[in-house]
Amino acid sequence: MALFCLSRCCAIRGTTAVGWSLRTIGTSRASLAGEGERPPPMIDLEDKSLPIPIYKEKHNEPLKLQKSRLLYQSRKRGMLENGLLLSTFAAKYLESLDARQTKLYDTLINMPTNDWDIFYWATGVKPTPQEYDNEIMNMLKEHVKNANKEKRLCQPALY
Repeated sequence: MALFCLSRCCAIRGTTAVGWSLRTIGTSRASLAGEGERPPPMIDLEDKSLPIPIYKEKHNEPLKLQKSRLLYQSRKRGMLENGLLLSTFAAKYLESLDARQTKLYDTLINMPTNDWDIFYWATGVKPTPQEYDNEIMNMLKEHVKNANKEKRLCQPALY
């Protein structure tokens, strides 16, 4: 069982910014809190009883708005690996997807509760469940193979 906690982080590229980051517990929880603060809560990522919000489908969303939302969601995944894979995929394919394919992509990136699942399915580490094994997943798997050896070191520009 992996135990993690939220910890304070500061100084991003020379600026003073205070935020929280997820770290494995290796130091005392009390040392992670600021002076006079309570230690941040511990998070057990293996605990399946943690409440995960259920994705609410957006019915009657205009296609252009849906694609704009999906472009944003493809870039802001919470893990660098999927951010790079999905943002480059969206930049390459999203505009040309029809309404049905866009819905499949929406389902793919929003329904699984664990982003690592998407990463493992796309890279072939784990078999893709039947409900996500479709033409969009096949396109993503081909994109991940990177047959043209494109450099994907950062997310593409938005405009």
